[in-house]
Amino acid sequence: MSEPRSTRVAVAQITSTAEVAANLDAVDRTVRLAAAQGAEFVLVPECFAYLGPERGKLALVEPLPEGGPILARCQALARDAGVSLVLGGFWERGPEPTRAFNACVHLRADGTVAAIYRKIHLFDVDLADGTRVVESDTLTPGDAIVTTSTPFGPLGLSICYDLRFPELYRRLVERGAVALAVPAAFTLMTGKDHWEVLLRARAIESQAYVLAAGQTGRHFGTRVSYGHSMIIDPWGTVLAQCGEGEGVAVATIEPSLVSRVRRQLPSLAHRRL
Repeated sequence: MSEPRSTRVAVAQITSTAEVAANLDAVDRTVRLAAAQGAEFVLVPECFAYLGPERGKLALVEPLPEGGPILARCQALARDAGVSLVLGGFWERGPEPTRAFNACVHLRADGTVAAIYRKIHLFDVDLADGTRVVESDTLTPGDAIVTTSTPFGPLGLSICYDLRFPELYRRLVERGAVALAVPAAFTLMTGKDHWEVLLRARAIESQAYVLAAGQTGRHFGTRVSYGHSMIIDPWGTVLAQCGEGEGVAVATIEPSLVSRVRRQLPSLAHRRL
């Protein structure tokens, strides 16, 4: 494997709904926008192909790594744009017809599947603003921790609610991760208070880059996402950030910075528990 190198990366931010074709068009637009800005690696949000009533996702499940029409379109996009994609929230066929896996899929720039991570922590909440989500009604949790190879080094994969469980990210760092992917659909209520705080905490304690691609805006009913997708460096500095609309945030990952931060402030080496 070649040495890790500086890499231009991007996080895409869209507003998915129950309209699959329109959602995939938004993915296409933002990925091509990122590529035009020099990105060769793009992270797409959770629920990128569908964000509507929970059971609607079950009609869209596809087997992995074989895929179906949704995966095929994303593979064609990767090849045509010349970028590697991480697809957050791909609805993968599960072991039973009433439940799917929420999968994070890493595609190489040639469209081939490099890695699949299945969301471990499912989002079952009833929030004060009326947002109620019970992912366990339609999803099966994964049980494997996954890193994948990239030009900038090993990337740890996670999805949305996983962000609240720091032990996952410590395990990813123990497996060599220098960057952490967090495709998400944080609600407006939780996002405004927790999103940036949690992301920067994961970057600081892991001494790793964090790439966080979020959904934004109103999807259906009371479901509204916070947006503010961002890229954070190993010191916890926000390098690039989206606002509340569709768009991309682009930055450069410097693998040498990870090594420098971990050498100068060796908290990972100082662990005693």
